[in-house]
Amino acid sequence: MDTLTRLEATIATRRGADPSTSYVAQLNHRGLPVMARKLGEEAVETITAALAGSREELVGEAADVLFHLMVLLGAKNVSLAEVLAELDRREGTSGIDEKNSRSA
Repeated sequence: MDTLTRLEATIATRRGADPSTSYVAQLNHRGLPVMARKLGEEAVETITAALAGSREELVGEAADVLFHLMVLLGAKNVSLAEVLAELDRREGTSGIDEKNSRSA
């Protein structure tokens, strides 16, 4: 089992925990707008680290983005397997072609 699969399982387990003892439960208790905003904040921090921070800061912020994305996906009942399947579907397709296919 890889790291993201283990993280997905941990998030699923903690989603229904007591919000006073679990950050995942706190986020779920506060709702989708808070989860989405937190993901956005982490994305901005990742951009800042990429432009002006150290390698270690970028690694830490990237981990935060992945964690908060997994929390949001879990809250929307979207599995990691679904996201990976979409990436597999896109493999070998030019990013430009793939993006153009979505706008058509």
